[in-house]
Amino acid sequence: MTTYIPSLTLPDIVFKHPAAAVLLPIAAGTAIGFSTRPKETQQTYLALRQPPLRPPPQVFGPVWTALYGAMGYAAYRAYTTGLHSVDGSKLALAQHGATLYTLQLGLNLIWMPLFFTFKRPIEATVDIVALTGIVGYMTYIWGQVDEVAGYALVPYLGWLGFATYLSAGTGYLNGWDFGGKERGIGGGGDTKFTNEKP
Repeated sequence: MTTYIPSLTLPDIVFKHPAAAVLLPIAAGTAIGFSTRPKETQQTYLALRQPPLRPPPQVFGPVWTALYGAMGYAAYRAYTTGLHSVDGSKLALAQHGATLYTLQLGLNLIWMPLFFTFKRPIEATVDIVALTGIVGYMTYIWGQVDEVAGYALVPYLGWLGFATYLSAGTGYLNGWDFGGKERGIGGGGDTKFTNEKP
């Protein structure tokens, strides 16, 4: 079982107020997305050999926004339910989950720079595997505090499983080396992947 570590946990206010809980991950994810230069990220994404079932780059923004919102709502539900519970074990689980939540948010936010900016597919894949494990455990813990919170994290957990497949598959198909993998997007709306026929 994990431990509640205040120094590694976001402040209470983030969990206690629904707007703060929902908007923080959305704002942080959006900031990371824009800081990694979306045009360059898209060029790199299209230049990499991709495993089957990879979505077009335009899908990621809306999907992640929805998942970040659900993640924040789950944090609010689980934390406030635990805080107001007369059952001491639910409070402890809610607080343990808050530490896990903070750790997973950090791992989530560093994946994109690792993968696209620094072009480190091995480290990015290790990061997302650890992230998926932590979110799985957090879903289990917070599901014991509040079922709705647990269910709200299920789509995020499912997407992380898919993203782990994409991360590892892309790394493998490109020899775990993204050096020099970038392409310009043609003027005619060319959004083909490197391994697609024109």
